[in-house]
Amino acid sequence: MKAKWKEVKLNLIHPFTIARGTRTHYDSIILTLEHNSITAYGEAVPTARYDEDAEKVKAALASIDFESEPFDDPFKLEDIDSACRDNPLMTPSAIAAMNIAYWDLQGKLLGQPLYRLWGLNPLKSLISTFTIGIDEIDVIKQKVREAEIYPILKVKQGLDNDREIISAIRELTDKPIRVDANEGWTKEEALEKIEWLSGQNVEFIEQPLPADKLDESAWLKERSPLPIVADENSMTKEDIPKIAHAFDGINIKLMKCGGPTEALKMIHTARSFGLKIMLGCMCESSIAIGAAAHLSPLADWADLDGNLLLSNDPYRGIDVKEGKLLLPDRPGIGVEPIGDDR
Repeated sequence: MKAKWKEVKLNLIHPFTIARGTRTHYDSIILTLEHNSITAYGEAVPTARYDEDAEKVKAALASIDFESEPFDDPFKLEDIDSACRDNPLMTPSAIAAMNIAYWDLQGKLLGQPLYRLWGLNPLKSLISTFTIGIDEIDVIKQKVREAEIYPILKVKQGLDNDREIISAIRELTDKPIRVDANEGWTKEEALEKIEWLSGQNVEFIEQPLPADKLDESAWLKERSPLPIVADENSMTKEDIPKIAHAFDGINIKLMKCGGPTEALKMIHTARSFGLKIMLGCMCESSIAIGAAAHLSPLADWADLDGNLLLSNDPYRGIDVKEGKLLLPDRPGIGVEPIGDDR
């Protein structure tokens, strides 16, 4: 097993603002595995919210001996995942890069797309939202026009102009909206805003309160006219029993949980608690977005548009038609580099 990695700067078409700040680009570490003349891809997009950066991810990958057990056998995915999680240098997104790459390799060795390895029907893939970040009102309207082909919008909230943003969008379209406050509200503020949003064709609210305010989230869930979905509160399967009483659903992101192996476990655990499932993403290339998209037949909602927010996605593979994710029948994730990006 040979491995190499490189850092890629993923530039955003528009500056992307959420309640915690503004980004113009994201750092992605692309992991490439070579085994039996087959090349497979993984991706890590680290985030400071989870105490990560590109240097930590590269150090984590450098700590792996890819020619030793279990890393030399792509079919020992559980052992590989456990070894990664036991490694103190590993970060969530570094584990995700490893897991995505090994799944891609396994699919290519077997000649099957990931959805088939998981026994899923590609026709049951979901419609993804298109995300509108916090911005000036004229830019918000421009973004809404750019998202015309997408039937559902995800709108970032959490600052002082929340109502103004929603009202501006409603001047242009009555499409369903899913709101994400990124921990930006207090419980009283959240309840007031949610009551107003319930009359604006909003489907649910994602992470309205800080993750350390679990009791307040439970208080809000009891009173909210709209479902409440956990994001920052929901990292891995171990979190689900602790938070199930405070939310109606969870947002699973590969960069948080550490890849498809853990995501599958989270899905089954969440279902056992009666929770809805959302598949989300960071701003990622088509590698990570593609891996998550193969899981979409198992979910209720999808927000897998991170690659569409980029001006320089170096890979391609997951097509979107009127918002619906079209899963490729190529082996593995089904992504391939664009041009000379190999």
